[in-house]
Amino acid sequence: MAEDNQRPSRGGRPGGGGDRPRRGSGPRREERGGPRAGSGGRGAARRGGVPGGADRRSDTEARGGSRLAPRSPRLPEPRVPDEVTGKELDRSVHQQLRTLSKENADGVARHLVMVSVMLEADELDAALAHAETAVRRAGRVPAAREALGMVAYRSGDFARALTEFRTVRRLSGSSHLLPLMVDCERGLGRLDRALELAGSPEARTLSDAERTELAIVVSGIRRDLGQLDAALLALQLPALTRGRKAGVHRLQYAYADTLLALGRVDEAREWFLRVVEHDTENETDAVERLEELDGVLVEDLGDDDTDPAEEPDAEAEPRA
Repeated sequence: MAEDNQRPSRGGRPGGGGDRPRRGSGPRREERGGPRAGSGGRGAARRGGVPGGADRRSDTEARGGSRLAPRSPRLPEPRVPDEVTGKELDRSVHQQLRTLSKENADGVARHLVMVSVMLEADELDAALAHAETAVRRAGRVPAAREALGMVAYRSGDFARALTEFRTVRRLSGSSHLLPLMVDCERGLGRLDRALELAGSPEARTLSDAERTELAIVVSGIRRDLGQLDAALLALQLPALTRGRKAGVHRLQYAYADTLLALGRVDEAREWFLRVVEHDTENETDAVERLEELDGVLVEDLGDDDTDPAEEPDAEAEPRA
């Protein structure tokens, strides 16, 4: 999953550190309740006890308790509408889910679809519930961890998002989330670390679209540091003038906004016009920015609260 529908802000970030989680998604040895190998627990169960009496039992309990200890109750899962089948996901995600049983894979797939649906509707709490369920059921599937990271990112929980994105990188070996990881470092106020990560060898493995997103984030960091010229330079990619490339309107928007911050109003206006031309989905507020530059006042065309009794009578005779 990827966050591809966020509107760039006028100067803020488009979109957390944390320690890397433990390997493996299953419960710890202590949580499973089984004694460690070599502890004599298996033979003791057959004989009906172990030498050492209470002291021996205390030692066993300290290491995890009885093999028959009840497991933690399973948490309730958020409801998924019947019409959501899970087949809506990309083939690459289904490929990742093949490591699970068919029943579990189908369930996880449906929850991942719901994460996208809820993010689209800006229902972040509901999206989080579905993402956490997917991770509980498929903690070593990169798509599940990415979904949870994306919800945390959208919620402004940059520490948790960064942790999940790092886990995705470790599980998949892919660096496609590097722009978001850099922006999470920025959101945590670690600007130097963010720039260091943006200049890492991983950045050279990104696709053109991912490099565009990374450039937008780096430009924002430079602006945070008060380095406007460097911010503008960071955006001068070959894609800047390729209007038909996917996502280029976001790059052009950031470029126009930085020109405006530098006081180059006429140039900024030209680039905002390009954004309007290429932003066919109205993801940005380029139209409003142009109206501001041109001094256009947009009036409220909502419901008219004028009392009909106060309106002039259309049939009244004009004054002499």
